[in-house]
Amino acid sequence: QQHLSESGGGLVQPGGSLRLSCVASGSSLDYYAIGWFRQAPGKEREGVACISSHDGTISYADSVKGRSTISREKSENTVYLQMNSLKPEDTAVYYCATELFGSCSAPPASGNEYNFWGQGTQVTVSS
Repeated sequence: QQHLSESGGGLVQPGGSLRLSCVASGSSLDYYAIGWFRQAPGKEREGVACISSHDGTISYADSVKGRSTISREKSENTVYLQMNSLKPEDTAVYYCATELFGSCSAPPASGNEYNFWGQGTQVTVSS
């Protein structure tokens, strides 16, 4: 059983930066695609970014493209989401999720194909 734990969220002013971490335990992330998702109050869950399991293909949602970077650190069994130039509309609970042997040819949509989920970390962008 894979356990995912997110951290790094918090309160930040518009224009600021945060780095979210997703640490996996129970199994290696090597064969998993990892996706980052977010859900704001009253809104549908939104796929933010993903990285594939096999070739490192990365994809971003248009809403964060150019402001965010997803990366995988295999030695730490961790995936990061660096977010810069944060906007109030980035406020949400951010989740990481994994899909065994998953691909990432497009930004993750609903995330229904992802098998394991973390508990989420709150990101609030406000002055």
